[in-house]
Amino acid sequence: MGLRFPTAWTGLALLLVPMGAAAIDRKEVLEQMKNSRPADLTVLIQKPDAGGLRTIGIYAIKPSAADPKVRQYKIWEELPNDLNIYFESVNCSATNPLRVKRTSTAVYVRNLNPGGPVSDTNREDHLVWWAACVPEVAGTEPASLRQKALDLGYSTLIPERQQQLPALAPKSPRP
Repeated sequence: MGLRFPTAWTGLALLLVPMGAAAIDRKEVLEQMKNSRPADLTVLIQKPDAGGLRTIGIYAIKPSAADPKVRQYKIWEELPNDLNIYFESVNCSATNPLRVKRTSTAVYVRNLNPGGPVSDTNREDHLVWWAACVPEVAGTEPASLRQKALDLGYSTLIPERQQQLPALAPKSPRP
């Protein structure tokens, strides 16, 4: 739930094996990685970023073994100069809808209000939540889903809030 996987470097290692000592540049590796997007990837956001496009998608969505209201998934984040994969989860319950997002520096627990107000600040959270919890509306503008949320039993009146926790750093080897 929320681990960052350094995909570009793993991809680089995998590409170097068959090529032997031939030099390969980072741009070429990133382009090859972008071209190998997962088959079940649903693109949620695509917008201009410095030097290219920033693309965020979701894939490998599955219910948690511990709680059927929790979904686990992977976030695919393509940047012009990097590719990141994050392992995350959402709670789809009507009483406690939330997203647990992890970056390299922090873990964010965000209580959401499906069907409530959507802004630039919470748009990504709502897009991810809807895609994981109600896949048939994945990619739909979340601000237009108020009636769908009401039909599914969400109040649309839940206060949104965020808790930020420090990310757990990997243990460094002892000298």
